[in-house]
This record gives sequence, structure tokens and C-alpha cells, in this order.
Amino acid sequence: MDYQPSTIGLSQSMIFCAGLGTRFKPWTDKHPKALAPVNGKPLLQRNIEYLQQYGIKDIIVNVHHFADQIEEAVEASKGWGSNIIISDERDSVLETGGGLLHAKKLFKPGERFITCNADILTDLDINELLSFHEQEKSLISFAVSNRKTSRNLLFDENNVLCGWRNNATGQERISVPKDNLVAKGYDCVVIFEYEVFDHINFTGKFSLIDLYLDLAKTHKIVGFEHAGDRWVDVGKPESVAVAEAMFS
Repeated sequence: MDYQPSTIGLSQSMIFCAGLGTRFKPWTDKHPKALAPVNGKPLLQRNIEYLQQYGIKDIIVNVHHFADQIEEAVEASKGWGSNIIISDERDSVLETGGGLLHAKKLFKPGERFITCNADILTDLDINELLSFHEQEKSLISFAVSNRKTSRNLLFDENNVLCGWRNNATGQERISVPKDNLVAKGYDCVVIFEYEVFDHINFTGKFSLIDLYLDLAKTHKIVGFEHAGDRWVDVGKPESVAVAEAMFS
């Protein structure tokens, strides 16, 4: 079904910082991955400054792993010039979907928002993603690309989400059965209409991918292809050198 977005632009965001960062050891034995430096700047700071370029300064940051260190860094830097609100997940790891739902009370009611992952760096043009989102009249729009990855989201010819595939095992989860589905990589920059909270059928710990696949059965969720932009997953220590070569 088509969804009629609000007329409000983007002023609020959430950066996911609560993960354990198990792929990023040994740094994450003593620190949160969100504070790992890339050319002297923590990943979190880089994402905050990225959002600032588009006038987005109200930012929710969820915390769990070494939560105190993130809070201290935000306080010491005065939020790097943004209004940072902490969503406390110290009690349990909720994953990205559960973390989003847990933070519901911190968002401005009725206003759409954008989310990103602390360990992803990109120069994707958020204004272009927003224009695409409004044009498509979707509930959720997110960046995708043709990069090689172990898991893909599956789309129809109109960029509408229909399913998911694990390329290693061949497992598929199909929400909307269609022929000739196209596999694309999920790039973790996402625009949501606030009304998404009215349609979440999960509680506790769950991923955003679980949420997308569930909502795709009844709502329009679309992928925005952003070929040509810089994008890097700083998920492993060896990724830092790649990120430092791309982002000064």
C-alpha cells in the first residue's frame, strides 16, 4: 500500500551505538565501537557531523556496551554541537529494532526521522534520499547498493522490498512473492515515518531487518540506490584503514 508521508522534513535522528562490537575486538574489550577513532575522530562524532550537514541536530544515541564511556564523551564534547539524547539500554541488548522501539518516547510525535549505524561512514546525500522517500510515499526508505555481501534484501522492479536472502546458506524469507527479484546490499541509512511505531508487531529484542520483512507484507518499503557515494562498514579493525583512506 502507498503511504502518505508527513510534510515535515528531517530534524531528528537516531544513531545506533549499543552493539557489543564482537567483530571489532580487541578495541571493544575495553571500549564501545562507536568511539573507535578514524583519523583521530570517533565514529560517533563523524556520524553526528554528517547529520549536521543536513541541519539534523536532535540526535538520539542508544547505549549498552561501555555506556558510561559514550555518555562521558558526549558530555565532554558538548554533543559535538548537537543536542544528544541518550536512550539507555544498559539492562539488555535489544538489537536495532528493539532499540528503535525502546527509544519511541524520545522522538518528536508525528515527525519523520532518520537512523544510521555508528559503524557506517558514508557521504550519501540525505536530501536525495528524502526526496526519493517523499516521491515514493513510503513508510520506510533506506539506502541500498550493489555491493557484494553475505546477506541481501530482495526488491521488485520498482525498488519495493519483497524479501531477504542469506547468500551463504541459500535461506530466503519472502514477504511479497514475486518473480525476478533483485538482490541489493542494505546500507543502514534509513528514513522512517513516525507512524511506523503504530505497526510494530514485536517486543523486546529484534532487528530492523525483522521489522522490515514483517511490515513489507502490508506497507510500502523501498530501497534507494546510491551508486557513486562513499560508503564503508567499519565493522572490523582492518576496516579502519579503508575508512581512513576514504574519510580524512
